[in-house]
Order: sequence, then structure tokens, then C-alpha cells
Amino acid sequence: MKGKFITFEGCEGVGKSRQLKLLQEYMDKNGIKYYLTREPGGSAVSEKIRNIILDGKNTEMTDECEAMLYAASRVQLLKEIIKPKLDAGELIFCDRFVDSSLAYQGKARGLGYEFIESINAYAIKNFTPDYTIFLNLPPEQAFKRKGGVDKTDRLELSGMDFHNNVYAGYLELAKKYPERIIVIDASGTKEQTHEKIVSALKARGVL
Repeated sequence: MKGKFITFEGCEGVGKSRQLKLLQEYMDKNGIKYYLTREPGGSAVSEKIRNIILDGKNTEMTDECEAMLYAASRVQLLKEIIKPKLDAGELIFCDRFVDSSLAYQGKARGLGYEFIESINAYAIKNFTPDYTIFLNLPPEQAFKRKGGVDKTDRLELSGMDFHNNVYAGYLELAKKYPERIIVIDASGTKEQTHEKIVSALKARGVL
């Protein structure tokens, strides 16, 4: 990869979308070229898969099916969009990546990290992020700040035990990959969190 690949992670309601919007504004203001995408989604095919995954009506979906749909959406986005842009030397920001699958399906769904790593081997082998920003805020605080659970989102409806396990998964990953995963305290104001993100990316030569 010639470009830089930066991913953003965190529990539901932690403020990733808000922080990515602030980062976009910072990048535009400073004339820094970048490409922003998201998971699941980011391409026409991947967005269709996203709709299936998050549809609150799909209550019969098995955990294994969920994990494989994420992996399928990921491969499509990587081959269709991210790989060509990295090869061209672009800076890419992605809202969620493999760490989400490890935390959500590997840890919280109980499928295990090994299973998730096996179905995401292509992504892990070829597209390990240069850095991952993990917005650290426990689920209860995140949902409280968010204003509650989105009742149309299948994952948000999974219950607090599930979301606490997701959080535990992220903490395990941050401990396992300290050089890649940058832990950002997201308990302050959105401006304070934004400043921490920019400072961390500058310190590592991304910005």
C-alpha cells in the first residue's frame, strides 16, 4: 500500500460520525486530500449488504450469517474502492473495519476471534490499517449521550450485555495491538475529542 489507511472504531453512540465530520472540516480547511468511506457499505453492492445487516426486521439472522455478510461487504469495498485509492497514494479514512467484526461478532456474539480472522483473512493479510482511532467511552455513557437506542437498528437493539461485551472486546484489541490502535478518551466535549484525534494523527505523521 502506497497510501495511508486510517480506521475509526468505537461502541454505538460514541460519536464516530460526529468526529469524522469534524475531521472532514479540518482536512478541507487545511487543503489536505483524503477519501472517507464506511463499513458496512461504501460501494453500491456493500450498501445493499449493509441494509440487510442492519434491518431491524431481520431477527432470524444467525450470528455466523451476520459475520459473513460483514466480511463480504468488506471484500467488495476493499477490491472496488480502497485498494485502487491506496495504490494511487491516497489517504483513506474508514468508519469501522475488521476490529468491529472482532469486537461485535468475535467477542460479543461469541464466535471467537479465530473464526472472524479466518473469514476476514483477505482483509487482514492485505489491508491492516496503518492506525486505528478507538473512541473510548463505555456503552451506557454513549447511549445516554446519544439519547437512547435506535429501535430500527438491529445491532443497537441487541441489549446492554451485548454492548458491554463489544466494549470489552475493543479494550482487549487495544491491549493486543498498542502500536496500531490509538485510544482516545471520548468522554469530553466533541471539540476536545477532535483535538485529541488531530494531535494523535499529527504525532504519527498522518497529517
